[in-house]
Amino acid sequence: MTETNNTDSLDKKRKNERLMREGKTRFLAELDKQIRDMERLLERIDLDFDESCPNQLYRHVHTLKGSAPIFGFDSIGAVAQSLAEEWEWTQEETEREPSTPAAHLAKQSVLNSKASLMQLKMELIILQRQQQLTVQQEQGFRQLQTGLGSKLLVIDDDDLLRSFLVRRLELDGYTVHEADSVERAKGMLHDDVYDLILLDLMMHPQSGYELFDHLKEDPTLKWLPLIVLSARCDVHDKVRCLLLGANDYVTKPFQYEELAARIYSLLSRTKSFEQLAFRDPLTGVYNRRYFDHQVELELQRIARYPVPISLAFIDIDRFKTINDSYGHAIGDLVLQGLAHLLQQHLRPTDILARYGGEEFVVVMPNTTGEQAAQLLNSVLQVTNKQPVAQYEGQSFSITFSCGVSEWTAGLPTAHWIALADEAMYRAKQQGRNRVLQSCGSIEPGTASVLEAPPKLRRVLVADDDSILRSILVARLKQLPVEVAEASDGEEALAYLSAHGANLCILDGVMPKLDGFALLRKLKSDSGDRYRHVRILMLSGKKREDDIALALRLGADEYMSKPFSLVDLEMRVKRLLELES
Repeated sequence: MTETNNTDSLDKKRKNERLMREGKTRFLAELDKQIRDMERLLERIDLDFDESCPNQLYRHVHTLKGSAPIFGFDSIGAVAQSLAEEWEWTQEETEREPSTPAAHLAKQSVLNSKASLMQLKMELIILQRQQQLTVQQEQGFRQLQTGLGSKLLVIDDDDLLRSFLVRRLELDGYTVHEADSVERAKGMLHDDVYDLILLDLMMHPQSGYELFDHLKEDPTLKWLPLIVLSARCDVHDKVRCLLLGANDYVTKPFQYEELAARIYSLLSRTKSFEQLAFRDPLTGVYNRRYFDHQVELELQRIARYPVPISLAFIDIDRFKTINDSYGHAIGDLVLQGLAHLLQQHLRPTDILARYGGEEFVVVMPNTTGEQAAQLLNSVLQVTNKQPVAQYEGQSFSITFSCGVSEWTAGLPTAHWIALADEAMYRAKQQGRNRVLQSCGSIEPGTASVLEAPPKLRRVLVADDDSILRSILVARLKQLPVEVAEASDGEEALAYLSAHGANLCILDGVMPKLDGFALLRKLKSDSGDRYRHVRILMLSGKKREDDIALALRLGADEYMSKPFSLVDLEMRVKRLLELES
């Protein structure tokens, strides 16, 4: 008997839930019609006053006020309540002349109601999306979260529109932060990392235009995708924004679906560019460029929060034999298979990159050398037990040799990589198919002999822009050079006088002593102390006269800001005669 009662109770609960879902769906469909009716009524009242229209409008909002909370739509009920209070005068029985006073009240109420009606429309869009997601989940559909993993910043001083965009974008799977002013947005951009900005132009006290200069001056933000939202459809505004660096311009009022498509398209293109820049096209893992960059970031992090970090150097055993015996197509499949196996068995915090040819490297933060060796040994055991590739029914198995090196304080990056490389070659010499830890020094006679390192060339970066200077220093530290910094011309001259340098990267405009004045001083030095200092001048001045003057004063190269870091690195290598 009890079991029967429980079954009946469960059936009743399911029936009530189904009825509530159906009721919500019908309510939202009816709300859509009511909003359109109210828009028409407001238009009629505004253009040609009719005594019956205000009463009809009141009946609509009065009905919504009572019915919306029944279905759990409290936000709709709250807006309807404010509208009902606005039109409550239609229910008052007062003696007044037939038309003029009522028409005056109606005109004022129309103005006061437009924002609330807009809020109703936005709430409807949000609720329809929530209802759609609920139905898909109940029917077992996999919801495609188009924005998964992307973080957006919405900058708008219109609280209503900003709130709507934040909620709607979150329903599409984005992480969304909001700012109501340019000043607040600047702080958030400094403290967090975003994938895209939505920027309103007409804000108070600072307009959206003021953010463009901030983005352009910060090299870490200048390539951040930006969509402008503006109520102005003037072509000059559009052209100005696009020339200042905006990727797109959307005019208010807009259809959310169109804006969402533009956001998705822009993010997709941006991620595709990142794939091309930092991913190895064959295996899909990170490439050498990303590895070089990330190693430096990890070491900078360790300088602030000391923890162990290790590096593994992996080389496929007898890979040339695979290529010679089966062809490069099979060799490519083997590389893809090993990369996939490594990704499956390494930890999410480990950074896997293809170093070149059949070589892979793994950076393992918060990991001792012993722990790293154990982890790579477990991956090697998996490789020994299963093939990494198949082609036309034939399986291909491999082994690999691996060297592991734990970083120690003060160890140069190039030396750290060489230690792991040396351990890998010892593994080859001892029979391959094994993981060895570095002994902490390079043994003579091995393939990666690192004698007493040659004296590094010295580069001085002289620029008063601290952000750009730090980016240049980080980039140059990837090269076999010693890097020094100066924040103005006088400091640069003092450093060159005391220490000298092989190359000075010199900003054209600096306090105390600008780049051109510093060049004059270097050129006029009677002691010939600076004869061997090469000069690469960076300047925002792009006139041919300025370029000619810099070269005449002794600059070896001249680059206009903004510039490509890849181009700068190539010029530095050429000036220092470094191998590419």
